[in-house]
Amino acid sequence: MDDRNLALEVVRITEAAALASARLMGRGDRKLADHVAVEAMRRAFDTIDIRGTVVIGEGERDEAPMLYIGERVGHGWSDNDEDSPRVDIAVDPLEGTNLCATGAPDAIAVIAIADDGQFLNAPDTYMEKIAVGPEAKGVIDMRESPTWNLQRIAAAKGKKVDELAAVILDRDRHSALIAEVRQAGARIRLIGDGDVSGAVMTAREDSGIDVLFGIGGAPEGVIAAAAMRCLGGELQGRLRFRSDEERARAVKMGVKAEDHIYTTEELASGHVMFAATGVTRGYLLDGVRFTGGGARTQSIVMRSKSGTVRLIDATHRFDTKPSYFAAGGR
Repeated sequence: MDDRNLALEVVRITEAAALASARLMGRGDRKLADHVAVEAMRRAFDTIDIRGTVVIGEGERDEAPMLYIGERVGHGWSDNDEDSPRVDIAVDPLEGTNLCATGAPDAIAVIAIADDGQFLNAPDTYMEKIAVGPEAKGVIDMRESPTWNLQRIAAAKGKKVDELAAVILDRDRHSALIAEVRQAGARIRLIGDGDVSGAVMTAREDSGIDVLFGIGGAPEGVIAAAAMRCLGGELQGRLRFRSDEERARAVKMGVKAEDHIYTTEELASGHVMFAATGVTRGYLLDGVRFTGGGARTQSIVMRSKSGTVRLIDATHRFDTKPSYFAAGGR
């Protein structure tokens, strides 16, 4: 996969999803916000010269109308162009649907791309995760307690534990985790949704976040691992099934034993790229700002091959854009 130009092409896909969903910010309809993001992203894919297969998407073929697992995207398929690169696609057209619906910070549109067969085909279940930036890479172990990990991270970063900040999803299932992190002395930022952006924050020095703890979606774990590959950070994950049906589906998808701890490289291997565009303003990215006849966006684009991280501030004029850039709620 020659990803030098492709990395800059795919940011147009996340920009389209962000611009569409941002029109529904604070309007209380998370399903519609997600729908317009999916719709815009799907149309934008048709402009990119790839033969992509969605391996992390919005659901199985019979559960979602667009960007389902196994769907082919990119105009390389329609042209039957053998020169178009074959790639795996992992998408979350609107990570943080509730954040967008309520106008809360850190809703983003996300895509990750890898060479064919290099993403874990993660089942739609939960995953327990721990993620850190480059300074603490190699010192964490999710088999150990949060307190043990916080002490190791603090030592690696030359900090005291009470100078660390952990990001954790605000969920009842994390009550014991939150209590232990507080007892250890670390600070906490509780988030309502969006643990992909939470993981990325750990590798961005200006975010003030040192570690991600907790249980979130397994598909999001794969997308976050792609970002950590680009940033030089580390994510470990362990599947947490909610039912026997999920276990059975996971076996069919070829996942490892239930207690297996996946490394960053097992989740996202080979050369990968990651792009995200802010929908609502947050710790990671600014949100969409509409202007007369257009909008401004902020995106982050990363490649594991070069380690390049680009922040892109873009100005969009809707009178010169394809229709999917200006589309919004109904």
